Amino acid sequence: MRSNGCGELRKQHIASSVQLCGWVDRCRDHGGVIFIDLRDKSGTIQVTVDPDQGKELFATAENLRNETVLQITGQVRERPIEAINKKLGTGEIEVLADSLIILNTVSQNLPFNVSIHEDEGVKEELRLRYRYLDLRKERMSRNLHLRHQTIQTARHFLEEEGFIEIETPILTKSTPEGARDYLVPSRVCEGEWFALPQSPQLFKQLLMVGGLEKYYQIARCFRDEDLRADRQPEFTQLDMEMSFMNQEEILDLNERLIAAIWKTTKGIDLPLPFPRITWQEAMNSYGTDRPDTRFEMKLINVNEIVKDMNFKVFSNAVASGGCVKCLTVSGGNNSISNVRIKPGGDIFSEAQQAGAGGLAFIRVREAGEIDTIGAIKTSFNTKQKEELLEQTKAQPGDLILFGAGDIKTVNKALDRVRIFLAKELGLISTNPNKMKWDFLWVVDFPMFEFNQDEKRFEALHHPFCAPNQNDIGNEPTEWPNRLPNSRAQAYDLVLNGLELGGGSIRIHEAELQKKVLETIGLNMNEANKQFGFLTEALQMGAPPHGGIAFGLDRIVMLLTGAESIRDTIAFPKTQQARCLMTGAPNEVSDQQLQELHVSSTWVAPD
Repeated sequence: MRSNGCGELRKQHIASSVQLCGWVDRCRDHGGVIFIDLRDKSGTIQVTVDPDQGKELFATAENLRNETVLQITGQVRERPIEAINKKLGTGEIEVLADSLIILNTVSQNLPFNVSIHEDEGVKEELRLRYRYLDLRKERMSRNLHLRHQTIQTARHFLEEEGFIEIETPILTKSTPEGARDYLVPSRVCEGEWFALPQSPQLFKQLLMVGGLEKYYQIARCFRDEDLRADRQPEFTQLDMEMSFMNQEEILDLNERLIAAIWKTTKGIDLPLPFPRITWQEAMNSYGTDRPDTRFEMKLINVNEIVKDMNFKVFSNAVASGGCVKCLTVSGGNNSISNVRIKPGGDIFSEAQQAGAGGLAFIRVREAGEIDTIGAIKTSFNTKQKEELLEQTKAQPGDLILFGAGDIKTVNKALDRVRIFLAKELGLISTNPNKMKWDFLWVVDFPMFEFNQDEKRFEALHHPFCAPNQNDIGNEPTEWPNRLPNSRAQAYDLVLNGLELGGGSIRIHEAELQKKVLETIGLNMNEANKQFGFLTEALQMGAPPHGGIAFGLDRIVMLLTGAESIRDTIAFPKTQQARCLMTGAPNEVSDQQLQELHVSSTWVAPD
């Protein structure tokens, strides 16, 4: 139906006869000559319809609506110098049409303009309702092409490294831990349920037991999580698992994989190896296990300085087992007013939204004097003041912000304030063309964290991570006492404050796996019911193995500079986990429910 793509034509095609297909991007009548911008996935070309080419042809062109689907034939010719459009790759040429066939018409008003000449600004709800129109826009087309390029690069790299792509089941078994499952009732096995996979974790481990050694998959995953701004109920992982490789080898391979993706899609040579810090270092210095290291402004623990001072907010926090941390804002005296830090201010609000009661602050003046309001200023003696300025490296003109309370809240609040200030002060760029790519491995995560509400340990990543052998010792009798405080052989790759992916060396010994399941509160019967198939497999010659999974949607979001992962997915859901285009989820008939032996307890609110 066509000889070329609209965006493929250049000056070397001048005098060639071509046949093109595409959509009318816009149509303009300039003094008896009609110009059609014809668009397909390759780009846009100007088509000229001259009345000298025939009255019927011209009459057809006069009545074209935007987004009409056309086939045109004509001859490529050079544009006059004054008519060259430098914004288009095809801007030096045009096609003089000698025939025009309408392949399909637009029979109703468009909900929004699709043209490349129209600014964005369409509400996201409308874009998602008419997603097929939104996909025609250059931005979405570019994002999805880059997504394809990313996947193809990963496939090529991994297959060169000896990996094979294997599909794992979508209908699987519901297991505890992790997020809430999406459940699917079974019609054939009455009263029983499948779950959609939150990840292929157990299946990929079983593939290693099966001797496949190097597996990867572009895996669809499903999590029925509470609603958040930028999460999807279904998402895509670049998932892999490998046998007979230690942590160093796995990190090296994945650094080279990421470097290949950035080189192919962005033309950027990433410096290798990526830096590494431990989980404890990340929490101490940044208050988060996914730190943005494009700028300094580290958190400083000042417990030893303030534990005996008269300012009770600080001394009481330390005495109760909490902490006092601060961060230094260089030049903050000039850029940040007291009003913004006190109740009602935007910086105060950032800390408050993270659970903090507020922020204390000190302004460093000339000659090392400190200035603030309230009791905090008079509470510092000379020695404490000198130690504070030495630890923080604060200079005249700097602002020091303090958080005090339990460690978790202080870390969360100061991390949030740190990122907020970095964006406002221009310390980080959100422009994808000026982006600084700061990759970082975070390693040595704790195996467990204690759930105060349920009074039990939970796996920080998942209960299949192998513990650090030095932490648990070689004697199984020591495992029950040493496991709760052990580190996991786990690793996360962080980029500019966002987690790209995470993985671990897995447990390949059945007895150790059983002890880990016991540590998170599963008795032997529960462990066998939920994970008996895994522990059984580990008893049959399971090799040492490990793996990792990357969030593909998030990788593409960063590569494209998109503001949301929804702009990297062809047909995403809303923040309410709905598809506005198809109307899913929706009600089903009573007959369908009866066949599945299911009834709904939902009662619509009055």
